[in-house]
Amino acid sequence: MRTQKPKENGIKYLESYIDELRRSYDKSDKDKVEQAIEKLVDAYQTSNCRIYISNYINEIKKVLDNLDKDKIEQAIDMLMEAYRKGKKIFVMGNGGSASNASHIACDLGKGTLSRVYDDHRRRFKVYSLTDNVALITAFGNDLSFEDIFVQQLRNLVEKDDVVIVLSGSGNSMNVVKAVNYAKKCAAKSIGFLGFKTGGQLAKLVDCAIIANSNQYGPCEDVQLVLDHMISQWIARLRLTDEN
Repeated sequence: MRTQKPKENGIKYLESYIDELRRSYDKSDKDKVEQAIEKLVDAYQTSNCRIYISNYINEIKKVLDNLDKDKIEQAIDMLMEAYRKGKKIFVMGNGGSASNASHIACDLGKGTLSRVYDDHRRRFKVYSLTDNVALITAFGNDLSFEDIFVQQLRNLVEKDDVVIVLSGSGNSMNVVKAVNYAKKCAAKSIGFLGFKTGGQLAKLVDCAIIANSNQYGPCEDVQLVLDHMISQWIARLRLTDEN
C-alpha cells in the first residue's frame, strides 16, 4: 500500500483511507486491513492536530484584532505617570499569569532601559508579587490563599502606585482582594483580563484590557503580547523624555 502525504483537507484524506480499508476488507486481505487501519488512525490524528493548530492560531488572531487600543494607550499613560512621579508598580496573577507577572516585571524593570550602566537615569520601580515563595507560602499557610497578594501590598503600596493584575476569569479572589485594598490606598490599577467579560475585576480596575476569548491559553498568550507591546513602546517614550 503506497504511503501518501497528508493533504491540507484532513477530511478528504481521512475518507480516502476509509475507502481503502473497505476495498482491502472485501478482498479478505488481513495484512492490508491492518495497514489501512494504522494509516487511518495516523491520518485522523494528523488531520485533527492540524485543525486544532489552525483553530488556535485563528483564536489568537481574533483576540488580538479585538483588543481595545484606547485601553492599551491608557495603560501606557498610567505607567508613564507612575514612572515620572517615582511611584511603584506591582504585578500579580495565578498559575500561568503568575509567571507572566514575573516576565512583565522584568520587561518594565530592564527591558525599558537603553543605557543599562547610566547611574543617573531614572528607572521603573516594579515588583512582581509572585516571586517570593517564602512570603507567599507564609501568608497562604497562616491566613489563606486569598491573602497572598493583599498582605504583600499592605507592606508596600501607597497613593498613586499602580497595581497590574493578570487573570483569565477576572474572578480569582486573591487578585480581587488585592485590587480592593489598592483602591482603599488610592493606588491605581490595570487589568489584563479574559473570558470576554473580564469578570469582577473588569468593574474594579481603572483600566481593563479584556481578551475576547473563553480559552485560558489565548488569554494568557495575550498577556505577554500586551507586555511586549507596552514595555517596548515605553522604552521609546523614555528616550524622548530624557533627550
